[in-house]
Amino acid sequence: MPAGSDHRLGVALVSASTVVFGFAGVLTKAIDADPLTVTCWRGLIGGLLMTAYVLWRRRGIGGESLRLGWPGWLLAVLGTIASIAFIAAFKNTYVANVVVIYATVPFVVALLAWLIIGEAFRRETAIAAAACLVGVAIMVRSGLGGGHVQGDLLALVMTLTFALYAVLVRRFRDAPVVWAGAVSGLLGFIPAWFVSDPLNVPVTDWPVLATFGCTFALAVILWTEGARRIPAAEAGLLGTMEVPFGILFAWLFLGEAPPAASLTGGAIVLGAVVAHSWRDWATSRKGISGIVQKESENV
Repeated sequence: MPAGSDHRLGVALVSASTVVFGFAGVLTKAIDADPLTVTCWRGLIGGLLMTAYVLWRRRGIGGESLRLGWPGWLLAVLGTIASIAFIAAFKNTYVANVVVIYATVPFVVALLAWLIIGEAFRRETAIAAAACLVGVAIMVRSGLGGGHVQGDLLALVMTLTFALYAVLVRRFRDAPVVWAGAVSGLLGFIPAWFVSDPLNVPVTDWPVLATFGCTFALAVILWTEGARRIPAAEAGLLGTMEVPFGILFAWLFLGEAPPAASLTGGAIVLGAVVAHSWRDWATSRKGISGIVQKESENV
């Protein structure tokens, strides 16, 4: 496939993944079951589909290994914890709050990468992270009087856990990430089986649970296939589209209109994320253009 076509395909796949991810809040709140039960069936269905995808990719040479090792198991356990907190957060606060708090992941990743693996923490990233902290503080403070603080804190736990997951993916570059994600989904069945009753699900919830599992797997696969075709900065910029999609779908399908504090804090966070991602994308484009120009001059 020509480079231009491959890039366009990557943009399309990552963009599509943000739309699919945007339905997570709606699907969670459309299910009456408790968070552990939702995590269990979403993970089981999604995990089986991702397992099928991994096995399909292994048809040729260079497919992903099925040997997790301790790094892969660590990633799988962290993924399970993040998923439980993710679902529980949606159950206990506004969809807008969860998706906006989750949008701060790139900055938390940058901070943890600096602390754990010694990656440079740029001044621009620190400024954007500080702005995000202000926005999240506004949202969480509003939840103190509205009964949503538990959900906001769960969203923070989910964000920190997923950020640690992302840093460890960089640290353990040879770990089979997609396979670890599939195992992570399957592991969610264990706590649900011992703490709740995953078989006691209303009949009306089963179609939504199945849909949730399918969209979970689809979003991960779309992102995986798309992100490897485009620069990381561009993938990060496109990923911010998940925030407006999540809020839009919650308004359209649930009639959920977040309070002014959530919108204010969300606007601050989204503005910081987009500005930072745009700067990174512009810098990477400039670097690529410079390389191409030098190569043309040498010819």
